[in-house]
Amino acid sequence: MRKFSLGLAGLAALGLAFATSAADAETWRMSHKMPPESVEGRLFQEFADKIAEKTGGEIEVRVFPSEQLGKDDTVLEQLQIGTIDVYPEGISYLQKWVPEMKWTSAPFLFDDRDHWSRFMNTDLVQGWLQRVEDEAGIAVIGDSTKFVRGPYRVMVTNKPWETLDEMQGIKLRMHPDELAADAWRHLGAEVRTLGWTEVYESISRGIVDAVNSPVALVEPMKFYEVAPHVIRHDEYEQGMAFMTNARKWNALPEETRQQVLDAYEEVAAHSQEVMADTAQTDIDKMTAGDVSYTEPDTSAFVERMKSFYEARGEAGELPEGFLEAVQQTRQGS
Repeated sequence: MRKFSLGLAGLAALGLAFATSAADAETWRMSHKMPPESVEGRLFQEFADKIAEKTGGEIEVRVFPSEQLGKDDTVLEQLQIGTIDVYPEGISYLQKWVPEMKWTSAPFLFDDRDHWSRFMNTDLVQGWLQRVEDEAGIAVIGDSTKFVRGPYRVMVTNKPWETLDEMQGIKLRMHPDELAADAWRHLGAEVRTLGWTEVYESISRGIVDAVNSPVALVEPMKFYEVAPHVIRHDEYEQGMAFMTNARKWNALPEETRQQVLDAYEEVAAHSQEVMADTAQTDIDKMTAGDVSYTEPDTSAFVERMKSFYEARGEAGELPEGFLEAVQQTRQGS
């Protein structure tokens, strides 16, 4: 009987230990705008799972996909006050506080991904990120260039084109990014700013003709159902900035921060493989139906954008040292 009592006591103690461990776990909220079954949605969940694994359950991450917690501005405000802990998105969204950040996605300027990555790790850009942290209280987990988004950009349109001249006048949905909108107006498009989850209906109703997108998101968002022409243009390279509340991030023990960084590094490395595979699988799937996929020569886009950057340089609108940093990080410069 005594052995039985001790056994019950041991089980009770073990249960109490598990309960205490669960109660001590810190819960983070991660918001993103992609469907959970999309390639990005799956990678975001993988990041959440790896944080729990790396921290031994001390941090659990609840993932809220498909803009469940609000659109960009709402989520960024919650990120600032700490009610949302992680928001993975393009780093140019940080221009909300440091306008220079918009130039990290300068269209038709960088030679390739390696060139862009070298530029992103210059003292110039790192200084912009420090200003974001100081002024907005938002930090970025890891090197945003290591997580591959895309892996390249396309236009999904119901009006096919092969040349810059043929693209003129197309009604193009854009995210709220002044630089990108101005660039595409310069290239001849009519720009309409709309939310990501409004794109499908807006194309089907004729509000816009086209949308720019990472190629890996075209199939999950079903854009090709209303815009059956996918055109690769490589307007700029994309990574993923895992934005977080700087106060909470910096208050974490160094060991915990490193565990989260390790989780990011592993998922970022996986993204490089899975994005390329997913893009090709999706293209094969879409083109097996009535969708066309083309890779036109975009040298005319690059040429026309030269006057765009020259005009802004002459007007003093480019960040100090920007074009110099772009040139210095070119291979062989």
